[in-house]
Amino acid sequence: MAAGVFKSFMRDFFAVKYDEQQNDPQAERLDGNGRLYPNCSSDVWLRSCEREIVDPIEGHHSGHIPKWISGSLLRNGPGSWKVGDMTFGHLFDCSALLHRFAIKNGRVTYQNRFVDTETLRKNRSAQRIVVTEFGTAAVPDPCHSIFDRFAAIFRPDSGTDNSMISIYPFGDQYYTFTETPFMHRINPCTLATEARICTTDFVGVVNHTSHPHVLPSGTVYNLGTTMTRSGPAYTILCFPHGEQMFEDAHVVATLPCRWKLHPGYMHTFGLTDHYFVIVEQPLSVSLTEYIKAQLGGQNLSACLKWFEDRPTLFHLIDRLSGKLVQTYESEAFFYLHIINCFEQDGHVVVDICSYRNPEMINCMYLEAIANMQTNPNYATLFRGRPLRFVLPLGTIPPPSTAKRGLVKSFSLAGLSAPPVPRTMKHSASQYADITYMPTNGKQSTAGEESPKRDAKRGRYEEGNLVNLVTLEGSEAAAFQGANGILLRPEMLCDWGCETPRIYYERYMGKNYRYFYAISSDVDAENPGTLIKVDVWNKTSLTWCEDNVYPSEPIFVPSPDPQSEDDGVILASMVVGGLNDRYVGLIVLCAKTMTELGRCDFHTNGPVPKCLHGWFAPNAI
Repeated sequence: MAAGVFKSFMRDFFAVKYDEQQNDPQAERLDGNGRLYPNCSSDVWLRSCEREIVDPIEGHHSGHIPKWISGSLLRNGPGSWKVGDMTFGHLFDCSALLHRFAIKNGRVTYQNRFVDTETLRKNRSAQRIVVTEFGTAAVPDPCHSIFDRFAAIFRPDSGTDNSMISIYPFGDQYYTFTETPFMHRINPCTLATEARICTTDFVGVVNHTSHPHVLPSGTVYNLGTTMTRSGPAYTILCFPHGEQMFEDAHVVATLPCRWKLHPGYMHTFGLTDHYFVIVEQPLSVSLTEYIKAQLGGQNLSACLKWFEDRPTLFHLIDRLSGKLVQTYESEAFFYLHIINCFEQDGHVVVDICSYRNPEMINCMYLEAIANMQTNPNYATLFRGRPLRFVLPLGTIPPPSTAKRGLVKSFSLAGLSAPPVPRTMKHSASQYADITYMPTNGKQSTAGEESPKRDAKRGRYEEGNLVNLVTLEGSEAAAFQGANGILLRPEMLCDWGCETPRIYYERYMGKNYRYFYAISSDVDAENPGTLIKVDVWNKTSLTWCEDNVYPSEPIFVPSPDPQSEDDGVILASMVVGGLNDRYVGLIVLCAKTMTELGRCDFHTNGPVPKCLHGWFAPNAI
């Protein structure tokens, strides 16, 4: 084993750099003509906030906003691409900007403010980028030797604390999150940054996901990565509800990563009544590349490696004992967000917004966004679909000894497509030993030729296998293979869905019927579509308006909800084109996805599109 680890280390450490000029010719720059996606305005992601709106401003109301809605819709996301004369390279690098829509008695106010991070202060003080981000390398500091950079590898406070992804409550306090071990406590009424927390100080993790789970009791769980004597491991962290949630934090489960030098990239995890669900995709963080990036001043995306020929693993961990119960596998896919997980009739159901590969991360580089209108592959590279995986529990019957034929199986529904020429610019950190899966595509319809797949990339299993999924009404499948249980998912709807939300307070980890999302199909008739998906009937309702781009839809239940969708959808929105100083709040009936009311604001500067947020019912 030691010899194998050493060989892997040597192979990765001396990996040949990927020649982006030779292998990834850039798409032509925009010239004002020939827009490939005329209905999509990518400029909504390219805006930078120039002046904060510290004091709430009034807007123009129309329609009817129910008076029972009382609280603040808090939002987090990319706030500024610029530092002095420099520009960040990736959407995930932008300085974190908070937004607040305060709703009371049918009236709404708006304000925004940057998260006051150490990274922001350092960059502003130097008037240049001095802290390395995911897709942007910092300007080298001549005062720091290679020995200083090596020592910084082992200091968690040496990295970025730009918590620009999400917002979650810990008790009655609210914190901003990213994938480093830092979070910031914010005032939900003023948006002032009040404190910084490093979870490494309490539970020893090197990072954690941007999407913890908040139980009805107030206890919070998150998934982190820690270094153990035997290598990196995933750890489930528990923050018990109380006055000292961080001081009382502890590890409740530990699972070794499948590769000692390549822990998986984790953005979220799942939770049911009895299990933690860890979905380990074959997108890894190479530890050897991480060391090289730190020493060589490269951006953090240099550490990511995609293993297209390795499966995605589903780990079920018992919540009481912390022990691994079962591991399942599927064909490789990439994901950021799990919609929901639940147990039903001897199965665990896992719904995921899935992509064929991680190309969509590369689609969020500044240059890729700016050039999307001349990149014919952009929509395909960003193609994803919500898939349902069903994991059978209990005794697994042995495989049949009858003669079987070979059939190609376990293809991810709705995601397979022929390979396309790569014209999009990727980060300079890609390496020749990284290969990408065939890019995503819509499910074929009658009369269309089925997409052909590269034979060496397909998974071949024996035919005439028994489907272990007995869940009524499910089209998903699971088969006993030579090395374990192999999963084949079903598609929940033929829309690209992102930033999914449910009636979280009541249905997180429970059998649910509806989720809400934004469209991720840039080539759709209206890319700014909000979607409600009925996972029982596999139907959907939508809301859209020309040139309007809503963000993550948040479900807020009625005071006495009589059904799962008895409430409203709240979503912030911006518009494409020159009107970059507009921001609004749309309120939809969750049952019908029709507009109830809205509030429009005209601000003193550009307002960027945001990512994730939370509705704070008492923050008025």
